[in-house]
Amino acid sequence: QVQLVESGGGLVQPGGSLSVSCAASGRTFSSYTMGWFRQAPGKEREFVAAINRSGLTTYYTDDVKGRFTISRDNAKNTVFLQMNSLKPEDTAVYYCAADADTPKYYMPSYYFDTDKYEYWGQGTQVTVSS
Repeated sequence: QVQLVESGGGLVQPGGSLSVSCAASGRTFSSYTMGWFRQAPGKEREFVAAINRSGLTTYYTDDVKGRFTISRDNAKNTVFLQMNSLKPEDTAVYYCAADADTPKYYMPSYYFDTDKYEYWGQGTQVTVSS
């Protein structure tokens, strides 16, 4: 099993920046595809960003492209999400997720599918408000 713990959430003014982190247990972190999802009140959980095992490939939802950056440090079993130019619409609980069985061949849309991720953190609240 994999345990994920998010941290770094908080209250930020519009236009501000915030970085959230996700620490993973285990010694096979480098074999996990990692993703960030978020869920706003009254809405379904949605994809935000993902990063492949090596960290060389990333994907973002259109709403955050150019503003958010996902990265990972496999030596520290940690994935990060740097959020800049935050908007009130970014307010949500942000969840870290891990996929331990990413197939050798897959479509890029694989990263966007909530159901592909087996492990989830408890979430961290990000509130963007003046």
